[in-house]
Amino acid sequence: MSDIPIGAVPLEADLPLLGIAAWSGTGKTTLLERLLPALRQRGLRVAVIKHAHHAFDVDQPGKDSHRLRQAGAEPILVASRARVALMMETPDREEADLAELIEMVRPQRPDLVLVEGFKAWPLPKLELYREAVGKPLRAAGDGWIVAVASDGAPELPDDVERLDLNDLDGLADWVADWPTRWAGRRGPRGEGTAS
Repeated sequence: MSDIPIGAVPLEADLPLLGIAAWSGTGKTTLLERLLPALRQRGLRVAVIKHAHHAFDVDQPGKDSHRLRQAGAEPILVASRARVALMMETPDREEADLAELIEMVRPQRPDLVLVEGFKAWPLPKLELYREAVGKPLRAAGDGWIVAVASDGAPELPDDVERLDLNDLDGLADWVADWPTRWAGRRGPRGEGTAS
């Protein structure tokens, strides 16, 4: 599977986006688990769009929703007072369309959308970097990376902010401030805002 963008990402002023980019094994999900409560404490309502590199199923065989989906419902929406789940089959797609997923989240009006795992898509990103993973830093080759949170001292491009990967409060402050800086950073480094 490739991680090649299908459509243009909507970089609109009313919905701040921030990609979380890192090599496998860096701890993206673990950091997000710790970061999300800290962002909620700072008053932010944060949506997360996560890419999965494998087939997955949130439904359970034998349940009514699974039976209806298997029978051909496209899509199926399951709702209770506590939760809503939208499931649809996308067998003709080589990869998920981030632009479409963003539009699914937009009606919920989050203060910020964190995007994990769509590393090739053109949107501002925070790179997580651990020297122990043994992979190269992405920031030098990806103009969309605006900051690097690292546990070491890699050499960064001059226009990339350096953050401490082990300072949860500092990271939470930086991410919580992202929506206020979003309007000026909706393009790759050196290009300013998107049109």
